[in-house]
Amino acid sequence: MDLAGTTAARDELRVVRPQPGKRRNMGTLAAARSVDHRLTRHMAAWDSAWARRLLPPVEEAAQHTKLWWATAAAMAAGGGLRGRRAAAAGIAAMAVAELLSNGVVKKLVERRRPPKEWIPHSDVEDRPDSSSFPSGHTAAAVAFTAAVAPAWPWAGAACAVPTALVAIERVHSGAHYPSDVAVGAAIGLSVAALVRSVPRFAVRHLG
Repeated sequence: MDLAGTTAARDELRVVRPQPGKRRNMGTLAAARSVDHRLTRHMAAWDSAWARRLLPPVEEAAQHTKLWWATAAAMAAGGGLRGRRAAAAGIAAMAVAELLSNGVVKKLVERRRPPKEWIPHSDVEDRPDSSSFPSGHTAAAVAFTAAVAPAWPWAGAACAVPTALVAIERVHSGAHYPSDVAVGAAIGLSVAALVRSVPRFAVRHLG
């Protein structure tokens, strides 16, 4: 018996065999992906008079961030100094979130949009061809709302409603998976926190 060959083969098997931790991680990722796909199908199949009436106008208003520019203009015009500060913070956060999500992360992570056969309505025909990950619409909406809220809580609460609708619409239309929306929201929150902290940092260290 070639003991050296047997030992070498056994050692090779030990090298290529997945480690228990890696197997658990792979299983966790597979489970998360399965949930993501099921949620996508479930939300895309949601058919109600409420969804048919409300979500298409929300999608149209959110295109090219028209909704948030209009909101900022209204706050600046009618909210005095507080409104202008809230509008400026919202626009700054939205711009950075869009740049980060659409200009950086989408370039680094290529993910196909949900399969068309999962989406039982015609909205799927209007979605873009860019990477699905993350949702730039959601990143912009969350960044704007989260930056506005500390400066003007009432306005931030009002913005939270269309922000939630934008996130729902992105999955319902077949443009994104829920995980794309979740990461977009995380980017928006992080950018809003950064926008709020920069002036305080500047005052503390440059004032």
